[in-house]
Amino acid sequence: MNAHPMHPFLTRAASAAAEVAAAVPAGQRLDAPTPCPEFDLRALINHWVLYTSHGLEHRARRIELPEELSARDFTADADWRSAYAAQLERAVAAWAEPGAWEGDLDLGGSPVPAVGIARMLVLELLLHGWDVARAVGGEIAVDDELARLTLEIVEENAALYRQYAGFADVVAVPDDAPAWDRALAASGRDPRWKA
Repeated sequence: MNAHPMHPFLTRAASAAAEVAAAVPAGQRLDAPTPCPEFDLRALINHWVLYTSHGLEHRARRIELPEELSARDFTADADWRSAYAAQLERAVAAWAEPGAWEGDLDLGGSPVPAVGIARMLVLELLLHGWDVARAVGGEIAVDDELARLTLEIVEENAALYRQYAGFADVVAVPDDAPAWDRALAASGRDPRWKA
């Protein structure tokens, strides 16, 4: 079975996200602020877990997310970190099937190529992974190749994301800033943000 060329990137993004989750301290205040002004840490983690692990698998399998999942407070489970990592593994395995990358998926009533959806999910994994990491005083491990891909995907989708308030205005960074910092800045995130 030959996986799609994007699959290794999705795998690495999911691994980085799982590492961020594992590093969230057990006693962390969940009402803490995050780089996403509309989310405290609990709301951000719940959004991130829902869409990047359950949503990732459901997209690959072409099935709707159950209402029960959308309403769940994942952080209420003491083992949410390991449960998230396990669900990410299932999701990445679902995308290992060549058929997952074929055709279009419904995105809010509009057909979007499956590859485009997977690329957006890389953004969700890494950008919100950074948001969670920074909210608890940490970092996310993004290698240079993955950073360049993230920057490319951010630039491709920035206008659409801003139209739906998914991205804030571009943050100024030096032209020679690393690709990861430029990706964050292009998505409306300040790479210097601290909790």
